[in-house]
Amino acid sequence: MAFRALPQPHSTAVGHESRIAFSQPRKSFPLAANTFAFVSLLIVAALVCAGCGKKPQTLTGVQVRAITREFVAAAKGATHGRVETGMFPERQAAGQTPGRGAAPVPPADLIFVTLPRAANGKTDDGALTAIVEGLDRVAQAHYLIRMQRKTPPGIVRFDFLFGNQRTQTIELITPIVTGAPSRISGASAPKLAIIIDDLGYDRESAEAIFQLPYALTVSVLPHLPLSSVIAEEAGRRGYQVLLHMPVESNAGEKAESIELRPGMTPDDAVRTLQGMLDTVPQAIGVNNHQGSLGTSDASLMNAIMPALHDRSLFFVDSRTTAATVAYAAARRAGVPAASRDVFLDDIQDAASIHHQLALAVHDAKLHGAAIAIGHPHPATLQVLQNDLPRIQKEGVELVFASQVVH
Repeated sequence: MAFRALPQPHSTAVGHESRIAFSQPRKSFPLAANTFAFVSLLIVAALVCAGCGKKPQTLTGVQVRAITREFVAAAKGATHGRVETGMFPERQAAGQTPGRGAAPVPPADLIFVTLPRAANGKTDDGALTAIVEGLDRVAQAHYLIRMQRKTPPGIVRFDFLFGNQRTQTIELITPIVTGAPSRISGASAPKLAIIIDDLGYDRESAEAIFQLPYALTVSVLPHLPLSSVIAEEAGRRGYQVLLHMPVESNAGEKAESIELRPGMTPDDAVRTLQGMLDTVPQAIGVNNHQGSLGTSDASLMNAIMPALHDRSLFFVDSRTTAATVAYAAARRAGVPAASRDVFLDDIQDAASIHHQLALAVHDAKLHGAAIAIGHPHPATLQVLQNDLPRIQKEGVELVFASQVVH
């Protein structure tokens, strides 16, 4: 139910009595009494009008969600359905604590709109303008103020405020297709694929990655509350999505609740894999999560790889152990495959991550292509933000993982 000001009450004229002849004289009220009654009615009406016209201090969760639906409809209507929209689960609003006895302030809705592209591959500016005009009409109807925020290239972000209450955050996104062009083009350009593992636990990590406008590959863990939501949003933004396939480890790491383990029958292994894929349906490839025990087990890998082949998925061996047989099993099964060259953030320190990224660039230049794997740690994402523009200027092409498997 959208919030609107209640209609103003209006005065109703009192009809005059008909003049009818009576045999007895008609009684009349004194003038002062009539005047007092009339003035009293005016005061009451004024008080009612003042109460009806008063705007509430905050919107309820129901009102916020209703306006969100209007925003989504406006974005789609402005482009005749040429946009895709999504929304993360609500985040509790920060700094909006109600006073004593006041109702809780509902969290803002986070809305993402993927913009269509023009014929030249860039953002369709006409569609962008039409969408903003549609959003402004909705905002004006509900007394919202639009604030534009500073964002990286490819993203336009608006916060909508009702007084001091942030009700919606809307990001208008131009999906990533390729990285920025390098100085060296074609097959001669060294290629670097960066995979960011372990998505699915929380929304904030995904949002941080989504502020990096580069051809990154994100690997999503299955069976987590946000696995499907994050995978869908990553795909909508143009990132490449992998299943981060949990495989049993012997290194004392915490096991996932559902993982592939040596000793499984081939049928059990394939059913387990399919269950994982069902929660990350956007995945076009797989890399292993942990797996120092499982990836060194030939029977388990020989059961898994034909299933990947049947589903047209590629495989990247994270190489969590030197004893891995996963890459060899993938090649025997005809699965396009590659192996990780560098881990970026075993040590979560900016200087160390910078050094590891430089090693990955060196490997790409030496061998023509390389794969680096990192995680959504703040230090890792900050190094990528700082270093990737320079790496591109050096002639290294940032590519998706699918472009370096063979």
